[in-house]
Amino acid sequence: MADRPGRVRQLRLVVEADDFESALRFYRDVLGMPESEAYSGPDGAEVVILDAGRATLELSNPAQVRFIDRVETDGGRSDHLRVALEVDDAASVADELVDAGADLEASARETPWRSVNARLRGPAGVQLTIFQELD
Repeated sequence: MADRPGRVRQLRLVVEADDFESALRFYRDVLGMPESEAYSGPDGAEVVILDAGRATLELSNPAQVRFIDRVETDGGRSDHLRVALEVDDAASVADELVDAGADLEASARETPWRSVNARLRGPAGVQLTIFQELD
């Protein structure tokens, strides 16, 4: 199975945003995800696809999620789906995102796995972990 080439070519998360323009400004303009495609449809339908760099799917069992929550937060609980985005400076990006309207759930802190992680709630209710790899 390990030698089998992957079938999946792209991981795309689809987020319904009631305040579409605000969410677009936040993720595209503040967080810095470049627009790669955009389409309009009938009855005001809009979609913009933003480039988020390399995509991975991290699967964790409940014990691991509880451990991550203890390390990354002051008692906060992960949503069933949380989006983690790697940046160069987690603390300053988290501050920028809060200034742009995100809610801070846990300030930036170093983890045992040598990253600096901050947890926020962004537009459209998306729970975000902003992380910086130290190694």
